[in-house]
Amino acid sequence: MFLNTAVWIKVMLAILVAFVVSIALTPFVKRLAVKVGAVHDHPIPRMGGLAIFLGFIVSTLLFADITQEVRGILIGSIIIVITGVIDDIVSLRAWTKFLIQILAAVIAVLHGVVINVVSNPNVFSNQEAIVLGWVAIPLTVNLIDGLDGLAVGVSTISCVTILVVALLVSEPNVALIVAALAGACIGFMPYNLNPARIFMGDTGSLLLGYVLATVSVLGLFKFYAIVTFVVPVLALAVPLSDTLFAFCRR
Repeated sequence: MFLNTAVWIKVMLAILVAFVVSIALTPFVKRLAVKVGAVHDHPIPRMGGLAIFLGFIVSTLLFADITQEVRGILIGSIIIVITGVIDDIVSLRAWTKFLIQILAAVIAVLHGVVINVVSNPNVFSNQEAIVLGWVAIPLTVNLIDGLDGLAVGVSTISCVTILVVALLVSEPNVALIVAALAGACIGFMPYNLNPARIFMGDTGSLLLGYVLATVSVLGLFKFYAIVTFVVPVLALAVPLSDTLFAFCRR
């Protein structure tokens, strides 16, 4: 059942505020990227993900309930964004980025963002879910740190999918967080359309992958018993496929 009107208004405001902040700050981020040398070979400035992050963080702080789990996600996202900014300027080694991604994932896990249960794949079993126990921590960290390189368009689609599911199962906080991320992505899009005036760089791709992964886990943690099929298939379809591709690539 969809949430009440007040929550719908907050979701719309979250999208709007993130959109306005992102679209307004992207030109400033573009000039900053040129100044610090974060420029693509074309040359086109990168590091545009910083504008997405600013839109996302402002809207999230304004409208979402900053629970312990959400606090962990935000702290981790700050670490991810700083890493992306540095990488867009000086190109960090792959193992360095990977270790920092693990650190950000661990921070989220320590704040309670953990996949405690999964749907039972055995449809003939009376047990609807499987409790993971100690396996929950390494599995969650592995999922989160494996998600990177997501494009802004794909991320927006993922955000909208998770938003719809969150609204259907009455999870307002999840809905507000992904609404903020979706609005920030949409605000960045006009500058990223062909011919692109700025790329989001690793600053954006790492951020989007991280937030989508952690919020998806947060959603599963909150309402796994309500949607044991819809969330894994719809909300996690793109992130999980990206994870599998990353595993094969590695």
